[in-house]
Amino acid sequence: MAIISVLGSSIFLCIFLVISPPTLCISESEALLKLKKSFANSSSLDSWKPGTEPCAANAQWIGIICANGLVSSLRLKNLGLSGEIDVESLASLPGLRSVGFVSNSFTGPIPNFHRMVLLKGLYLSRNQFSGEIAADYFKPMAGLKKVWLSGNRFSGRIPASLFQLSHLMELRLDNNQFSGGLPLPELPALVFLDVSNNNLEGEIPPGLMRFGANTFKGNPGLCGSDEACDPSAMSTDPGMSSTHMSLFMWFMVAAALMFLVMVIGIFAMKRRQESGDDDIDECPSFHISSVRRTDGVVCRGEGIALGPPQCSVQSVSGRKGSRKYGKGMEIVMINDEKGEFTMQDLMKSTAEVLSNGASSCSYKAVMLTGMTVVVKRIKENAKIGKEQFDGEMRRLGCLKHENVSTPLAYHFRRDEKLLVSDYKPKGSLLYALHGDRGSSRSELDWSARLKIVQGIARGLAYLHAELSSLDLPHGNLKSSNVLLSQENEPLLTDYGLCLVISSCLAAQTLAAYKAPEAILDHHISPKCDVYCLGIIILEVLTGKFPCQFVNNGEGGVDTVQLARSAIADENEHDLFDPHMEQTDKSKHEMKQLLHIGVACTEIKPEQRLDMTEALTRIEGITVEGRSHDQTTIQVEALSRDGSFREVVLSRDGSFREV
Repeated sequence: MAIISVLGSSIFLCIFLVISPPTLCISESEALLKLKKSFANSSSLDSWKPGTEPCAANAQWIGIICANGLVSSLRLKNLGLSGEIDVESLASLPGLRSVGFVSNSFTGPIPNFHRMVLLKGLYLSRNQFSGEIAADYFKPMAGLKKVWLSGNRFSGRIPASLFQLSHLMELRLDNNQFSGGLPLPELPALVFLDVSNNNLEGEIPPGLMRFGANTFKGNPGLCGSDEACDPSAMSTDPGMSSTHMSLFMWFMVAAALMFLVMVIGIFAMKRRQESGDDDIDECPSFHISSVRRTDGVVCRGEGIALGPPQCSVQSVSGRKGSRKYGKGMEIVMINDEKGEFTMQDLMKSTAEVLSNGASSCSYKAVMLTGMTVVVKRIKENAKIGKEQFDGEMRRLGCLKHENVSTPLAYHFRRDEKLLVSDYKPKGSLLYALHGDRGSSRSELDWSARLKIVQGIARGLAYLHAELSSLDLPHGNLKSSNVLLSQENEPLLTDYGLCLVISSCLAAQTLAAYKAPEAILDHHISPKCDVYCLGIIILEVLTGKFPCQFVNNGEGGVDTVQLARSAIADENEHDLFDPHMEQTDKSKHEMKQLLHIGVACTEIKPEQRLDMTEALTRIEGITVEGRSHDQTTIQVEALSRDGSFREVVLSRDGSFREV
């Protein structure tokens, strides 16, 4: 029997190999070129050329991201594509886990992406897809984490299988023509939902009410309460008598007045609690040992509290200006790798003011336990609620990368928000490059500077992959927001601030808004972060502080214009910081990095390098005597559902989950 069984298995295997579809043997380049042919207008994909490989070291294939030598993500955004999407070709790519066709011109029913059962991200927003989606369409795609279908013309009921994906974290269905009711959710990992501007009706399931009113706006037939509701019951009967109408109007006026009184009462109570009148414990002040401003001037002061309306470096005696924190006003831990602490631990610590800017101020806080952290106080806040703020902070708390400083905790109040992160005693890249006034200049040699730039690029690429839904995955990249470890390993900080400060203040203070398109056209995109990366590269190479980061427009050097002029005159070597020892080999490497920095700061964003290409080119520079590391970095990252997942970051800037 055993022989017969083995023989039968062998015959079955032979038959399987004979009848297997030919796409199993197709190469990745052939599959992608076949996909390209299915598009009606593919001129934007001219970089996809026969005879080249999409994941080769010098590959220039637009929209392709690779991991471990395989295509892992397809990001064809805003390329004017239309026609058909050859899903058969995509299905033959064994490592493909993310497919994106955002902002193109595809029409017709949704393609058969459900055949790609290993997909984790499906991004189809802002096309012209239409028609109904089968109820069980998403059932085979059990690993999906992000689904973007917004801005299309999908109709019919929302597929019930969407609400049965246990790993789904982000679902965007807004601005379509979906009708009927919302399915009962089975989405334990979901952190973002948008079904606004459809034709949905009926009761909002209680499990979805946590996402707030904006999630469901633009659906007149939707209602939500503790018990079943009937929107039609709220309409006025045309035959209602004038007496009944009058009573109904008086009832509505009375109800509105009662609601107004309740709101005023709640507001007054909250203000009273915040002012410290009832049942509130006073928290001790921070004691300032010294003040170091970003320009290097060191001042002295004492008794500055962590909660005054303005961050000030002037001397304040006693407890003047200290805030009071009521019950429930505590630190929320989102990352306990460095240990846990409370608001009382934080407020009893000694502190040093590190920086005082227009949007925030930062303290170095040394707690009685010896733990040292940086506390950033946001001065002017965006108008977001506690739930939304908590969701965004936990999202940032999930980030795990050797070149990204993950927040440890936060504190939320209506008029004050604190962000707590780890402290690095060596300080920022700004301080390492420029030092205090009157002190000696930077001792960073060329090898250290290249290592720093490469680490910054890796960290920024990671943020662009993990926060790809944001227009500004970092938003405030500059040398003062790059911390250095004792081994000169850079750590990015201050990312995600555009989520928590007002848009007006963001435009005035965040570095990404200094990109030319943000200034001239008020247009922001991930390319603004690339512009900031280019500015840092030029600052590192020249040792000069860039005027692009000076808010008042005075001081600093226009490093972009300086670099372009040097390249045009072919005297790049005169531009480099003289404190770096230069050999013929290092001069060539510096020149390579200089050209990358200029390519990252092109005025037109479409001519600027994208993040993946910038990282690939930066990683391609090797210091004399040091081999180029092509290995991968494997880390554990905390998912938003609280579970851990392994993420592999390749040196080419691509990512995949294990």
